[in-house]
Amino acid sequence: MTTVYFATNRKSDPNETGGFGADIVANDSAAITYAVAQVAGINLADEKSGQITDISDKTPGTFSDAANNAVLGAGKNLLIFIHGFDNSFEDAIRRAAFNREWFAASGVAAADTTVIAFTWPSAGKLIAAPPHFPPDAYRADQAQAGRSGFHIAFFLNVIDQLRADYRARNPNGRIFLLAHSMGNYALQSGVQSWFAQRGSQDLMFDEVFLPGADERYDSFLQPNGARLSDLPELVSRISIYYSRRDVAMYLSQAINLTFRLGFDGPDEKTDQAHYPTAMFRILDCTEVKDFDALNPPDATHQYYRRSKIVRADIAACMAGDPAKAGGLIQLP
Repeated sequence: MTTVYFATNRKSDPNETGGFGADIVANDSAAITYAVAQVAGINLADEKSGQITDISDKTPGTFSDAANNAVLGAGKNLLIFIHGFDNSFEDAIRRAAFNREWFAASGVAAADTTVIAFTWPSAGKLIAAPPHFPPDAYRADQAQAGRSGFHIAFFLNVIDQLRADYRARNPNGRIFLLAHSMGNYALQSGVQSWFAQRGSQDLMFDEVFLPGADERYDSFLQPNGARLSDLPELVSRISIYYSRRDVAMYLSQAINLTFRLGFDGPDEKTDQAHYPTAMFRILDCTEVKDFDALNPPDATHQYYRRSKIVRADIAACMAGDPAKAGGLIQLP
């Protein structure tokens, strides 16, 4: 059984598995639901495995005292996860549980984490396999990700408050953020909203992992705090993973008519003035081939949880491995 602590800005829908659908709540922090899910049957050989068996401690606006105490008392590093496009609520919770078990299976103690997910209202209905996703369904998901900025900012506020208690209880503990695919589009909206609402530069995360980021390739170069340009104010280091074999990035670029961060890395990636090695690791995963690239059809977009090579790199960062230097990196 895997425990997933989660927050969601999805509206309640009793007709959907888990009780949440694909409609978005109002821009009200009290409308965000926080809860605890139990997921059974995670099998790392089957990425679609897992069933939600229970959801408890539903509270508006923040986690319950019981949930907070459980997170703090576990004594593990924290993994904050924001999922990508084409994820129903059930998919998102199962994906968070899978990721927790996937990284724990690396054998690195620091990668055995407590997972906290934010699930935004993706419809999870991009039925066709990439690169043939219906553009209208893709754009609908993208619009919902962008509208989630207000809610993600308040979620970050909850994480920031939790961080203070966590550091006191676990002085050697580390906190990570992993945003995959269109989760990066939601994240950029949330980061902008965070600074617009609070303006603080609290150092929340020890490391941020951005694999297969479906976000503009020049996101970190935008002026006046736009998009992801202010994210470095909240983190100790950012690891960007990209692949020119990522089939979903071809779809995204065709629809958005803009290069994506997850395709060939960030714009001007060789310029250390923009991407100082102390802050950025920029990893080319194009030649990583230790997984079946055709099964499932979007496997090249899921390499962060299919490739043991990529997992080993992420796990080493979670452990604070000093050998994991910054700058441009080619993974084999």
